[in-house]
Amino acid sequence: MITVTILGAGNVASHLYKAFKNAKDVTVKQWYNRTYSDISSYANEVDTIDDLSQLEGADIYIMAVSDDSIASLSRALPFENRLVAHTSGSVSIHDLDKKNQRAVFYPLQTFSKDAELDFNEIPICIEVTEKANLQFMKDLAETMGCKSYKINTEQRQTLHLSAVFINNFTNQLYRIAHEISDAKSINFDILKPLILETARKVQDMSPYMAQTGPAKRNDKKTIKRHLKQLENEEHKAIYELLTASIKKTHGQR
Repeated sequence: MITVTILGAGNVASHLYKAFKNAKDVTVKQWYNRTYSDISSYANEVDTIDDLSQLEGADIYIMAVSDDSIASLSRALPFENRLVAHTSGSVSIHDLDKKNQRAVFYPLQTFSKDAELDFNEIPICIEVTEKANLQFMKDLAETMGCKSYKINTEQRQTLHLSAVFINNFTNQLYRIAHEISDAKSINFDILKPLILETARKVQDMSPYMAQTGPAKRNDKKTIKRHLKQLENEEHKAIYELLTASIKKTHGQR
């Protein structure tokens, strides 16, 4: 049985707690957060604490906190030579204090507290400073039903950058589309099957091959009409930038 202590109470921490709780070979020994009210509702399920001095022994301590807090929290841990991992996509493994054994346990997914997730479909990117801990980290991911990948810091930071384009920027485009359609009293639900099909297609073909639309076809009349329809200058600038990028990718001028 693997014993885990979670530090932090944000979206990632909350989802990890649920996943570990459902894993048959994992026990969440403690859950720490400096603001106790954020985890107090779980007090009947797990030992919840807000004092680092109350931390007990565990096989691994997983820090699911903001990127800016990782270094300072790892320095504040009141023990040495235990396995400590952070869950960030962009922070170096070397930001963890070297008084402990260091690792990264990065679930590459978007996390919202109220959105259910199937961890069987979430890849876990693993990094360790001591080779002896690699198999343990893989075993931890496996107990959750996750595929794991040995990824170094540079590769993980590149994945995180790619993920920002795939998720954050795409979601912003959804928001813009919602604003545009809502302005004309159009139900955004009409566009949702297109969202799903766009995501489905890249499961079977490259994004390059999946691209369609007026920019790829160099349909100048449609592009001109779209730009005329856009009343928001920021939306117009985004449309022009992405159109130019697609045209360049597909050899259009």
